[in-house]
Order: sequence, then structure tokens, then C-alpha cells
Amino acid sequence: MGTIYFDTATSLNGWIADEGNSLEWLFAIDEPDDELMPHGAAVMVEGSTTYEWVLRHSDILRHPERWQEFHGSTPTFVFTTRRLPVPEGADIRFVSGPVASVLPAIREAAGDGDIWVVGGGDLAGQFLDAGALDELRLSVAPVALTGGAPLLPRRIGSDRLHLESASGVGQFARLIYRVAPKSAPA
Repeated sequence: MGTIYFDTATSLNGWIADEGNSLEWLFAIDEPDDELMPHGAAVMVEGSTTYEWVLRHSDILRHPERWQEFHGSTPTFVFTTRRLPVPEGADIRFVSGPVASVLPAIREAAGDGDIWVVGGGDLAGQFLDAGALDELRLSVAPVALTGGAPLLPRRIGSDRLHLESASGVGQFARLIYRVAPKSAPA
């Protein structure tokens, strides 16, 4: 069984999207070519807000080949309660309900490979709540936003997050934390 990780960029003050659910602020920063982008996940998981933003931002429904540029042929699970469009040739699997109930299908699709929770923060928090998040991989951008979508709208104690590495990558601070299982009450 592979690792389940939430890999995302965040502002200095903990926002992963601005008030309009946009990531445009992120693209204003000189980013090292592909160094911060995870590679090799067997499955990607997204919430509907992230999925819809990707479709809009890259005009993917009119240019389905752009889906392949980011997602490749990787199966992508999208948590939603709505009917959403699917780009031609994309392996999209719409799911709903608690993460714990969908997790067996996600793990089966991943086999022994890793699972990348792309976003958003609340979805990553649901994986955490289900005891299924192994790592947080954060690229902290030199930007402060006034609001938007929080990195993780959960309280997580320092006893659960163990720093594995910290490095500078261009303008970004790259932090990787291992997530410890929640302790059972005594």
C-alpha cells in the first residue's frame, strides 16, 4: 500500500486559494521548473471546487489535451454531489459521501502506488479525520492573502505532525510532515 499525501502550495498565512477560489496568485511567483510538482502518483483525488477551477483555468473542456498535461492518464477521483462535465479522454471517477466509505475504491485503483490528494484543504482534512492521511507536503509561497480557502480547516496538534524535511526551492519553502495516527483517549 502506497502513501496518501496532501501536496499543495500555500500562502505564508495559510490560504491555498484566494477569496474567489482562484490560484492566480500562485502563478505570479517564479517557480522552479516542475521541482515542486509531485510525480508518479497512481491516483489523484480532488474536490469539486479544485476540479472545476482546473477545467476553467486551462479551458480544458474546449482543449481536452490540456488535461493530459497535468493529470496524464492517472485515474482522478472527484468528490462531488453534482453532475460535472468530463474532458474527453480523462479517467474521472465521481464519488460522494464520507472519505472512509470511498477509500477502498481509491486504494484499489492505486494498487501499491501513492495517492495524491490534490485539494482542497477540507477534503485533505476529511482524509485526516478518516485516519488516512500519511503526509503533508507543503510549498509555502512568499505571498500573504487576505482570505480564501484555508490550508487545513482542522485543529491538528504538534504531536501528530513530524517534520521530515525543510528546504528552499526557488522562492518557496518546501516542508514535508509525516502525519502520526491520532492517539486513542486513555
